[in-house]
Amino acid sequence: MERIKSLQNAKVKNLVRLHQKKYRDETGLFLVEGDHLISEARKAGILHYVITDEDDCPYEKYLLVTPEIMKKISTNVSAVHRIGVCEKCKMTVKEPKRVLLLDDVQDPGNLGTLIRTAVSFSFDAICCSKHTVDVYNEKVIRSTQGALFYIPVIYSDLTQTIETLKHDDFTIVGTSLHEASGMRSFSAQEKMAFVLGNEGQGVSDEILSLCDAKLFIEMQGFESLNVAVAGGIVMYTFQGHHA
Repeated sequence: MERIKSLQNAKVKNLVRLHQKKYRDETGLFLVEGDHLISEARKAGILHYVITDEDDCPYEKYLLVTPEIMKKISTNVSAVHRIGVCEKCKMTVKEPKRVLLLDDVQDPGNLGTLIRTAVSFSFDAICCSKHTVDVYNEKVIRSTQGALFYIPVIYSDLTQTIETLKHDDFTIVGTSLHEASGMRSFSAQEKMAFVLGNEGQGVSDEILSLCDAKLFIEMQGFESLNVAVAGGIVMYTFQGHHA
């Protein structure tokens, strides 16, 4: 156990920097707030140590700080008494059958919800375009509720990813409101990858042109759904074989 009382401490400054993607990428570390996420990170074997302002910390490795330091490190509006310092997940994708492809999804809440849903319906991996919001953004982590520790989330060039998946006999299905077939007309294939797009623009024309088929969700009243809701319907309908 180490104790820090100064806001100017170098370690405190480095912990605060982890709220920026640049420093998360450089260090390979990220923060989780609250007992539930800390417990999930420990189960996943990625928890380094805990920062706390309470003397009776149940964790083996912890850093004791003042409430002021805790407030400086935390992004939560309400007071948090424990923050976990974790290393980024390193998971390999083994013989995938269901893959989610995300083309520039921007909203942290949407990404977090899509990750939770993908885990719930036995998807094997999520591949994000390089401009999709960072999975280690604190709002994304909070909305995954720990699900992000159980599925590989990979950032890559989606055009190359689609090419690789096609070589592996995947059917690539893009979601679109134009020149698309209703979801009920699709039958499940052994290997399928589904593309969801940006909240404003949807899936880009370039990515759609690489898809084997285009799908829309039949509905009444509104033309389109929030991307996380649409993704949930698609993943539930075509869920993986473990679900």
